[in-house]
Amino acid sequence: MKTEVKIFIADDHPIFRAGLRQIIETDPRLKIAGEADDGAEALAALENLAVDVTVLDIDMPRMDGFETARAIKQRRFPTEIVFLSMHKDERFFNTAFDLGIRGYVLKDSAVTEIVQCLKTVAEGREFVSPQLSGFLLNRARHAAELAGRQPQVNRLTPTERQILKLIGDYKTSREIADQLLIGIRTVEHHRANICEKMDLKGSHALIKFAVENKSKL
Repeated sequence: MKTEVKIFIADDHPIFRAGLRQIIETDPRLKIAGEADDGAEALAALENLAVDVTVLDIDMPRMDGFETARAIKQRRFPTEIVFLSMHKDERFFNTAFDLGIRGYVLKDSAVTEIVQCLKTVAEGREFVSPQLSGFLLNRARHAAELAGRQPQVNRLTPTERQILKLIGDYKTSREIADQLLIGIRTVEHHRANICEKMDLKGSHALIKFAVENKSKL
């Protein structure tokens, strides 16, 4: 790890932010380079700062953590990203890591985990709150399953892939038809073709596969 790691914090709760700063600064190698109340303010500040790790709250006004992380990646800011979150939902977790972040820390355990997280991420490794470690295992398992099905996935047409992604968003056939401006029978025909090509037995298996793998399709 570098002798000095510069940290930026974006969180819309000043009291929580002040407490987090106090905890981080107990390690002399971790330096707070800046703070923001929301994602938009964070992006403006990061334009002019050299920061090693940016800590983002997921739930912020004006621009939430997901939008901010996406913008950081698009603008190629040279900073790793750590999410702070109250959410223990696997969907939030997967959305976060699909954006290319390095760390995910639950707010209720930040006091004991944030310093270790920042040091781990600064070394180029991932850190996840231990309560959520099972989600990482699930991601690895789903990636392996998808890799095993890749020849089948490659047989899907662009429209079938699009429909599969929408199924992964829990869209009904009627909603998919309305969104793609096609008939509901056409959607049902595509669903049947997807099941045949992917060797998925029934709607439950189709939805399960789509939800677990939509970000990788």
